[in-house]
Amino acid sequence: MNTPNNTSSLRSALVVGAAALSVAATVCASDIIPAVSQTRPIALKGATIHPVSGPEIASGTIVFDKGKITAVGADAAIPADAEIIDATGKHVYPGLISANTVLGLTEIGAARATVDIEETGAINPNARAASSINPDSELLPVARANGILSALAVPEGGLVSGQSVVMRMDGWTPEDMAVRSPAAMHLRWPNLAINRDPRASKSAEDQQKEIEKKQKQLRDTFAIARAYWHARKTPAADFRSDLRWEAMMPIFDGKLPLFVHASTLAQMEAALAWAKEVQLKITLVGGNDAWRLAPQLKESDTPVILALTTALPRLRDDPYDTSFANPARLHEAGVRFCIATNARGSEAPHERNLPYEASMAAAFGLPREEALKAVTLYPAQLTGVGDQLGSLEPGKAATLLVTSGDPLDFPTQIEAAYIDGRKIDLTNRQTRLRDKYREKYRRQ
Repeated sequence: MNTPNNTSSLRSALVVGAAALSVAATVCASDIIPAVSQTRPIALKGATIHPVSGPEIASGTIVFDKGKITAVGADAAIPADAEIIDATGKHVYPGLISANTVLGLTEIGAARATVDIEETGAINPNARAASSINPDSELLPVARANGILSALAVPEGGLVSGQSVVMRMDGWTPEDMAVRSPAAMHLRWPNLAINRDPRASKSAEDQQKEIEKKQKQLRDTFAIARAYWHARKTPAADFRSDLRWEAMMPIFDGKLPLFVHASTLAQMEAALAWAKEVQLKITLVGGNDAWRLAPQLKESDTPVILALTTALPRLRDDPYDTSFANPARLHEAGVRFCIATNARGSEAPHERNLPYEASMAAAFGLPREEALKAVTLYPAQLTGVGDQLGSLEPGKAATLLVTSGDPLDFPTQIEAAYIDGRKIDLTNRQTRLRDKYREKYRRQ
């Protein structure tokens, strides 16, 4: 045995091993760790404050402690032990809210193990999106880096998809992230269009039968659930509980909103007629043709969560700006609405573009202040968290943004973000790749 050679080999192995550990440590260090709880009051001073629920405050101060806003104003009192941050020249806005998304439920569409957006079967009211949220998703930091600090994660599939959750975009576990769970029950109205192409896989008659079958299944589901609700009030000796119908009880008790996903005129008309028939209040989600029904929506006080204002016209003879102007038309009619994306798996990586959905609406007639409310205060109200999020008011969560300008404008930079008073790390996979390749070209 040649000891010197062995010693040299061992030394080399240790050096290589140490280098590998160093690389591993670097990789681990780049992982984003959830923010720590606020330990002392923080005052952002000198910024232009945009409460959203009231007029902007030039050179104002906002103070928050223990995750809650304690004071907002031009001369807000600052506690003696507060950390004072000079925000002169900056702007402070409430965090943006995405009200229709699958963030946290999907990662890579081509990798089935990373997609958990729906259950098998048509009727799944007991499915809860909250239990499937992935706190380590790479898509969450990307979205929040552009100002989205809260989101409504929505289950997909079937006729009754299940229950959504309003989540904060930071936390160790799904329980940490949940703001309101369940937030709503989601029903997907069947597609009523018939494909009359001669090459269609089913005849027009068979397609019509399938549509009628699905609508009947929906009506039967709610009839059974309502009967269960009545029976549950005074249960007989042979009463047997059912988790599916138990999940629907809060709907009939008026404690859980019912969100109906419907985009076309025919779907929305059918959904509104059904809601009136069964005496349930609903919120429409999608709403591409909502402008066509604006008077009826106003009369029935049916809110709409609009999906993608940047969509193409649905019908060939629609004007090019049909989707762009949809929010403005609803606003003019007095219909309650907010702006969101379409909650498809393919859209999740692009959720960061939510503010530009609102800016497009502003460019086509929606007042600028209403466009901002459409991605802050209004989604908070429609998802049941208006008392906690959506505006900068004392008592609400300190979930807010410090920006270089209007968050609906492309050039604006999100310079800092706080969720419940905790300062959020805004780095993400995309900023890491940017920095990596900047370094590559710097070395050349």
